[in-house]
Amino acid sequence: MPVVATLIHALLQIITVALGSPLGREVAPREVGAMSAGRLARAFSLGDADTRVMMACGAGAGLAAVYNVPLAGALFVLEVIMGTFNFSVMIPALACCAIATVVAWAGLGNETQYHLSGLAVTPSLLVWSLLAGPLFGLAAYGFGRLTRSAREKAPRNALLPLLCLLNFTLIGLLAAYFPALLGNGKGPAQLSFSNHLLITAAATLLLLKVAAIWGSLRAGAQGGLLTPGLTCGALLACLLGGAWNGLWPGTAPGAFAVIGAGAFLAASMNMPLTAVVLIFEFTGLTLDFLLPMIVAVTGAMVLSRLCQQRPARRKTVPRRNVAPGYPNGCRRKPPPHRYPARDKRAGPPLPRVYVAGGSRSVICGLPGSLNPCL
Repeated sequence: MPVVATLIHALLQIITVALGSPLGREVAPREVGAMSAGRLARAFSLGDADTRVMMACGAGAGLAAVYNVPLAGALFVLEVIMGTFNFSVMIPALACCAIATVVAWAGLGNETQYHLSGLAVTPSLLVWSLLAGPLFGLAAYGFGRLTRSAREKAPRNALLPLLCLLNFTLIGLLAAYFPALLGNGKGPAQLSFSNHLLITAAATLLLLKVAAIWGSLRAGAQGGLLTPGLTCGALLACLLGGAWNGLWPGTAPGAFAVIGAGAFLAASMNMPLTAVVLIFEFTGLTLDFLLPMIVAVTGAMVLSRLCQQRPARRKTVPRRNVAPGYPNGCRRKPPPHRYPARDKRAGPPLPRVYVAGGSRSVICGLPGSLNPCL
């Protein structure tokens, strides 16, 4: 990874997040960590396989340090980046993430990202987790398609700064009425976990948050989707949990938000194990929530995978000027063959063969009265 380009890219992400970008701030430390690990591996003349492991551990260490999530950072390396749980990768991943987290305590402190108050597991929450899990998977699948499309269509020319300026100006105007819209989503998520959001407020913030994320990615802004996805899941859970409480009351809205955030995050980023551990390290949940969390994450992952494996629809291009009765690919009627004058005593003419669309297709192949084309 080039040093200057990586540092500039990370600095731009930090600046945009500081200005109120709705995207996550975890990409910059991951990139810097991977770049630093790659330089160290080259300095010690490590092989290609060891270099890949070192760079993956560096990226996971950056995530672990910035969010104080050592175990989730190690799982991110194993589940997402490397795709293996081999001990040759697990041991350095755990060591790097633990060391990075302890070093970050000197400046960031040893505190959880979100604070909960008085949440408990109820039978209503267990049933809701079973029923709502697939809904989070469907929503996460749509969210993933939306963000991928926005990134693919983002400008790569001089139009990028103009669109970013316009996008962040609109976000700033909306933030005058909805201050929780600013940032990577920590504010709305904390409100959801603390039982401070009504259904109408959650619905409004969810729509505005998704629109801000799409607009920022479409304008070309860079950033992660970890905390934005967590926030969207928490807000959606407030809606579904509020409706469920009308049928079976007795569960705090924050409990729905925590479960929904984990399920949505797991399906949107395709990392079920990392998402479960990440939510527990983010919030300091008790192990009582492990069962509903696993149930919801399983349902979300199953439906998300089913949606991803759905065969793509084939686009058919309508043919124009296709002569009826002729083979596919023959857009116009073949020109008639011109034969030289011949003697009538030479017998019947040879059958005419038209070649259309690159294949030899006999259209009129019989002479005289036996020819159905005459």
